Amino acid sequence: MVEDTPRTPQAATLRPNAIGFVDALAIGLNATSPAYSLAAVIGPIVALVGVHAPGVMLASFVPMVLIASAFYYLNRADPDCGTTFSWVTRALGPTTGWLGGWAITMTGVLVVGSLADVAVNFGLLAVGLDGLAGDTLVRQALTVLVIVVMAALCVRDTQAAARLQNVLVLLQTVCLFVFAGVALYRVYAGTASLDAVRPAAGWLDPFAAGGTALTGGLLLGVFVYWGWESAVNLTEETKDPSSAPGRAGIWSTVVLLATYVSVAFAVVAFAGTGYLAAHADDEEAVFASLAREALGGWDWIVLLAVATSALASTQTTIIPASRTALSMARRHALPSRFGLVHPRYRTPAVSTWWVAGTATVWYLLIHRISENALADSLTALSLLIAFYYALTGIACAVYHRRRLTSGLREFLLVGAGPLVGAGMLVWLLVEAVADMADPANSSGGAAWFGMGPPLVIALGLSLVGVALMLARRAASGRFWTERPTTAPAGAPARTPHEPETPAPAPATATTAATGD
Repeated sequence: MVEDTPRTPQAATLRPNAIGFVDALAIGLNATSPAYSLAAVIGPIVALVGVHAPGVMLASFVPMVLIASAFYYLNRADPDCGTTFSWVTRALGPTTGWLGGWAITMTGVLVVGSLADVAVNFGLLAVGLDGLAGDTLVRQALTVLVIVVMAALCVRDTQAAARLQNVLVLLQTVCLFVFAGVALYRVYAGTASLDAVRPAAGWLDPFAAGGTALTGGLLLGVFVYWGWESAVNLTEETKDPSSAPGRAGIWSTVVLLATYVSVAFAVVAFAGTGYLAAHADDEEAVFASLAREALGGWDWIVLLAVATSALASTQTTIIPASRTALSMARRHALPSRFGLVHPRYRTPAVSTWWVAGTATVWYLLIHRISENALADSLTALSLLIAFYYALTGIACAVYHRRRLTSGLREFLLVGAGPLVGAGMLVWLLVEAVADMADPANSSGGAAWFGMGPPLVIALGLSLVGVALMLARRAASGRFWTERPTTAPAGAPARTPHEPETPAPAPATATTAATGD
């Protein structure tokens, strides 16, 4: 067996100080795809909990901000672009860390194609090309083109990508608040054309629906917040890497809370629960038809918001998956070719193209099965998200356990908060698995192997991950010699790339790594 060693002693690294705090914040926001996420889940959430959809958005924020705190404190201790993979490996051991890293890379594979598809669809609708939007072949061809272009931009220039994200997040946020403002104005003016109802403070109570409905709503709520940690995956390329990315992640969740709750109030008030529940499986009806009802000839504003939201997220969702793969390769958890950094652009070129290529294949394959299968793959995504977020919360408390008795702040923000957030996500995960085991709860009531397709997809990807992990361990067990560590009380944050034990640098893109 040949070792994972580059041919050259000098290797390219990611470009330091490429982006600032505002850029990281924009990337964290865009990675969640606010407009698309709302379009995708507001109908299903209302179908589950009725007028209490804003309350579910509020309740879903709680585990997110607690896990964001874990990301902040773990990033201060270990500013590594692999985030969850690196931190869980340090705190809980290499096997758990590898599975966390695999979950992150698979979330990118599952959702990138869907995001690009939505960007194409709503973009065509926004410019009046409804016929092309309904042409499956044209739509899929343009979707693949969007994935390729976004991946190329990720490879070529992190700074240019960040500048594009700044424009896109501003554009979609303005469009969303214009829509929300007009919708609420028409509700109070009595000119709403649907079954409008005036908002009430009681809508913020997420427990009114209770039981299974609340569980399902919270799981969808976790999905709409997912992605803010993309800012932290850029930690090695951000100014003030030990602090700025973590702060950007926390502020992303706060901005998203304000956006989601306000837009949810506006949508539910303007359309009424009956309309939204009836169109729960049709994202176009929620934000395309609804936009026409609220804005008339100005409906392109909302269509543009969803298109830019999905376009931005197509790019930013590639970031955590590609940089996690890079980090895993640097630690010998993946073959070294995934750690190749482009010598000119200083970006993880190979892992970026791998994520984009695999996501394209998945998108085309799942579309050939059925439209329901595409929706089920996104539902399976929520299980992977809950899994690696929960691991991160647990890892924070374990890694920093010697600090937890040093003060109330440390106990609450570094220990108790992340553990509570992880506990909430584990509860949601268990409840969701039990719910998805029943095929009647899946899109169209389909059954795969006697279970709901989302659960089969999630379990299948997990089993593939375990198989690949065992194969990698057999080929090169170096990563599995690492042992869990604990941060000493009051330990200062490390600088990026500073390992606890020396490790070889990754190979450059122009140098082939040996023998994987």
